[in-house]
Amino acid sequence: LDRLEDRIDAILDRAVSSLRPSTFPGSFTPLAAIEETDDAYVIEIELPGIKREDVSVEVRGRRVIVSGERTKRERKGFFRTRKRVTGRFHYEAVLPGEIDADAVTANYDDGVVVVRAPKPESERSQARKVEIK
Repeated sequence: LDRLEDRIDAILDRAVSSLRPSTFPGSFTPLAAIEETDDAYVIEIELPGIKREDVSVEVRGRRVIVSGERTKRERKGFFRTRKRVTGRFHYEAVLPGEIDADAVTANYDDGVVVVRAPKPESERSQARKVEIK
């Protein structure tokens, strides 16, 4: 039964993987949002059930890459439904403006990775009062 379950899992994983766009075969792309503020870009990536040590964040120029793996948990019962995707994940964003790569920070809380990529001083919006004539 274990081998049959493993084969069914592999078939379902391949079928689900073919339905969603992904950068790398056998991987999934987590849901994410990017917000631009006056002084930074903030990226929130949803990674429920993934341990902090299983997540990697890299910065290459204006590109922010978040990757890792969600492993299968050992189960003792029989599956009635399976909706959770396991395997490697990869999220990549090319930010629209320059960032201060040395000042990028990442936090992980409640299954969400928040990457804050500050803009260099020269890229920040600076408001100035305009005189009306």
